[in-house]
Amino acid sequence: MSTRAAELAYLSVLRFAGPDALAFLQGQVSNDTRRLADGFPLLAAYSSPQGRVVAVLHLLPHSSGVMAILPREIALPTLERMRKFVLRAKVKIEDLSDQYGVAGAYDASALDLGQLPATGAAYLERDGFAVARVADGAQNGTPRYWVVRRREADSVARDVAAEHRAELAWRLADIRAGMPQVFGATSEQFVAQMLNLDLLDAISFTKGCYTGQEIIARTQHLGRIKRRLSRLQLPAGSWSVGQPLRLADGRTGRLTEVAPVGDGAEALAVLSLEATAAGDGDAGAGETISVEELPLPYRPNGATPAVTE
Repeated sequence: MSTRAAELAYLSVLRFAGPDALAFLQGQVSNDTRRLADGFPLLAAYSSPQGRVVAVLHLLPHSSGVMAILPREIALPTLERMRKFVLRAKVKIEDLSDQYGVAGAYDASALDLGQLPATGAAYLERDGFAVARVADGAQNGTPRYWVVRRREADSVARDVAAEHRAELAWRLADIRAGMPQVFGATSEQFVAQMLNLDLLDAISFTKGCYTGQEIIARTQHLGRIKRRLSRLQLPAGSWSVGQPLRLADGRTGRLTEVAPVGDGAEALAVLSLEATAAGDGDAGAGETISVEELPLPYRPNGATPAVTE
């Protein structure tokens, strides 16, 4: 892996290869995979038939097949689940975690692979690297890039401490960009709009049917969603993904991402939009905590986008 890109060992790569790969994914994920054929990396949700997000996927239009970046801890369960829907489709789904590494870069020009635009979708392959701009909400901020490359058999020994630092930095950047993710503790907990995926160009409402589409479309067009992803500054404490929260203003929620900052932490959490009575909302929300709600780059601070009829 390039020294100018930090290894993100907590992420894995799935590959969808074969003549029916795009058509198969079109029937499984929330975004329009025809855009991949035009060279656009995509953000998408893979959901259960009940509309709950199983995995958030970063899809890359790789020359060997569509590559999906997702957390290592849910890669195999996601692969096994999707394989059940292959049926007669000519598509092969593989876990390439042992063959390909995922890294993150904050300066594509330093990779010496060619010029990528600083805004909008961007993807290129060169010298064995695949580089894609992260499709996050920080469109006016500093862009970040995925770097995917085949692992070398004689690669140097892993620097676990460096990998841990790189992971924490990348996850903090995700939090500040409002980039949602699901892990084992939060898989199948949320409808796509609760993770703000509709605000991140990760859902197509015109492409037709896919797994979970009925619930996602109904959420968008009928009534007001009750929970949304928010960015928080947490006080000192022991925080973990999936942990339930009860805020001082009466809202409840669940942490979806967290990274230490100073004596406290920054986090993303799916929160109720209104106060809930004790015993309602997320089970076991525990003691009430005081937090600072921070702005997201893709909506004004304090604004709560509503899905209305």
